[in-house]
Amino acid sequence: MDIKKTIADGGNNMKKAFEWTLNEFGTLHTGKANPGMVENIQVHIEAYGMTQRLKDMAAITTPDAQSIVVQPFDKGAMEDIRKAIQSANIGINPVPQGNFLRCPVPSLSGERRLELAKRATQMAEEGKVRVRNARRDCLESLKKANKDKLVTDDEMKRSDKEIQTHTDKYTADIEKSLKAKEAELKG
Repeated sequence: MDIKKTIADGGNNMKKAFEWTLNEFGTLHTGKANPGMVENIQVHIEAYGMTQRLKDMAAITTPDAQSIVVQPFDKGAMEDIRKAIQSANIGINPVPQGNFLRCPVPSLSGERRLELAKRATQMAEEGKVRVRNARRDCLESLKKANKDKLVTDDEMKRSDKEIQTHTDKYTADIEKSLKAKEAELKG
């Protein structure tokens, strides 16, 4: 058994959990326009009878801090895109303007900021659970190898410490990112 590879894989899975959490934070509306707020919205195209992510069917830009511009590659999909953004329940009401949609990003109320801060905390907790799951999977793999006499007890103890170091690092990174997101939400 390659202990270093097992630990590296566990560390990579923890890193992915951290990156997933950052990506989730990016979907939160903080009062500033951000393409991440809309790019993963699923759009059902009636004409083709299919569903796609918005970023796969339109150019998404932020010309200023208060608006997002969505320019569909296929102009015929504009109404479907408008409906999808409206029904995504993110507080954005797209306005058709020629061959694109302007999506004004409303400023946040105090109540909405608190709601979003709670949501960010939930996302962070979910990210930490993913980190701990990666830790558990890595340790189980090593324990099985230890039981099968492929890993010594000393190697097991060293590996356990190294895995815990990765876990602590990514958990702390998620906490740090959560604090930054909360500060951003407070405006």
